[in-house]
Amino acid sequence: MNKLNAILGIDYGRRKIGISIAYEMLAQAYGVIRYETTEEAINKLKGIIKKEDIGKIVVGISEGRMANETRGFVKKLGTESKIKIVFQDETLSTRLAQSLSIQAKIRRKKRRLMEDAYAATIILQDYLDLKS
Repeated sequence: MNKLNAILGIDYGRRKIGISIAYEMLAQAYGVIRYETTEEAINKLKGIIKKEDIGKIVVGISEGRMANETRGFVKKLGTESKIKIVFQDETLSTRLAQSLSIQAKIRRKKRRLMEDAYAATIILQDYLDLKS
């Protein structure tokens, strides 16, 4: 995979979105987008998509009401970005991200700032592992 085929991982939340990226078969935390409106979130994501030459997006999906919100957001993102978007089960990704970051001795402040990006990394890595 080259940079043109980079994959973006997303852990969607109502006010912040965790972002990860993979250029090869290893996902890495990219950052967290904080936003007020859906349009703001989509515009920020479109900037990352352009900057990183994203070829595919993997979005974590849970169950229940949050899954419906995520699907609605993804529909808008797909319409505006024109990039293939796939869903990946995100069950327990945030808890696993918290546990792994504690084991890695990442300081609490950084863990809280990057927690969603770490969850997005787990979601994207799970997707990559299933595809290999």
